[in-house]
Amino acid sequence: MHIETGTLIALVLYFVVLVAVGFGTFNKKEDLEGYVLGGRQLGPWVTSMSAEASDMSGWMLMGLPGYAYLSGMSAFWIAIGLALGTWANWIWIARRLRIFTQVVKNSITLPEYFENRFNDASQRIRMVSAVFIFIFFLIYTSSSFVAGGKLFNTAFGMDYTLALFITAGIVVFYTLMGGFAAVCWTDLFQGFLMFFSVLVVPVTAAYKLGGVGETINRLSNINPNYFSMFTEATSKELSLVAIISLLAWGLGYFGQPHILVRFMAIHSPKDIKQATRIAMTWVIISLSMAVSVGLVGRVYLGDVLQGSAAETVFLKMSSIFYNPFFAGIVTSGILGAIMSTSDSQLLVAASSFTTDFYKTLIRPQADDKELVMVSRIMIIVVSALSLFLALDPDSMILTIVAYAWAGFGAAFGPLVIFSLFWRRMTANGAIAGIVVGGVTVLLWKNLMAFTGLYEIVPGFILSCIAIYVVSILDKEPAKDITDKYDEAAALCAQKD
Repeated sequence: MHIETGTLIALVLYFVVLVAVGFGTFNKKEDLEGYVLGGRQLGPWVTSMSAEASDMSGWMLMGLPGYAYLSGMSAFWIAIGLALGTWANWIWIARRLRIFTQVVKNSITLPEYFENRFNDASQRIRMVSAVFIFIFFLIYTSSSFVAGGKLFNTAFGMDYTLALFITAGIVVFYTLMGGFAAVCWTDLFQGFLMFFSVLVVPVTAAYKLGGVGETINRLSNINPNYFSMFTEATSKELSLVAIISLLAWGLGYFGQPHILVRFMAIHSPKDIKQATRIAMTWVIISLSMAVSVGLVGRVYLGDVLQGSAAETVFLKMSSIFYNPFFAGIVTSGILGAIMSTSDSQLLVAASSFTTDFYKTLIRPQADDKELVMVSRIMIIVVSALSLFLALDPDSMILTIVAYAWAGFGAAFGPLVIFSLFWRRMTANGAIAGIVVGGVTVLLWKNLMAFTGLYEIVPGFILSCIAIYVVSILDKEPAKDITDKYDEAAALCAQKD
């Protein structure tokens, strides 16, 4: 293994910033709300950049470019779906969720919000929610660790397993130290780093190839299908089912706990508008350039990457920089994409276990100091389990993310939407939506994959149907539940 001195310096500086943030945000007297939600004090810049950095993980700088490298511009269907989903989430969900979660007993996790929204004394909603959050976050976090393993293995020839432990170790450290505040402030830093990297790599490569026009000509000579939205570079025509499946990535946004928790943590609902503008600018440019990395990389590198190796196209292209320090900054940008998601996932999974299992079933009398300690222990446990799932170096990052993304989107997306916009929804309807959506994804992925339809589509639709049918057949919500809904809805209706 050989690492250029300049590259090593850049990486060390990157890690120093993360560790410094962890120490800087450490608070011995922090309560649970402060540790898992930052005391609802995030500004619009931190909220928007943290939400998008935690969303666009290693799959954006590795998985999506790899897909574009192999398939061509048809990869833009995913980008379009994600951009539309991001916009809808900020416009329709963000402000309303921020208000509802505070009105209904100041809920600090999604399962707690669901329980309080429907006044579920049986705590069934919280239990079911926590189970699915734990399952799908194990899968999701493992994808980030796989990305980290591939990064160090490809860039520096480091042993894949050792690379997994280094990636996990850094993330666990600063998440343990500073909790939600550390995660969000590091996400802000990493979001800017990701944005810089995804811009500079394809632009520099295209310049070295003779400009944008020359790059396009050379890519067209390789295979004109690289510029088709309906035929992949492999000459496989995209069916309507395939296009729907790619666009359906956008449905997942409504149910991603690590993104939704940012909406809950923003200082004021009035900040949502500014945060939305920042987030959408970042997302549209970043997704477009991520696809461009794969397209330009196909010309710059040639036909040298096959299968899962295609997901290293961004890493391979860092060789365009003769300055090792500059190459190290780009590598840090990819690492930032990986860590900015895995830290959020670890924290949400740990906080869900702490508040929805430990405090609810095991130690109702536990104080905040004890709960913060349990959250930190669970971060280590979730990391260990995710590392085990990530041990296969041939795992496809985009495939793993797609599975977890569908799970969250189908299990919680319809529930979040209905809970915020439908007064008549009941607790039994909520449970039905979670179970039907989550189980459909699990079964469809393993039994119906031959249809070619992305599992989030049937999962999301069936979850919506289950919520509506069960709620209509159920008795109407009690007056105290509808009164709280009306109070929150009235606040949502007020203009900022």
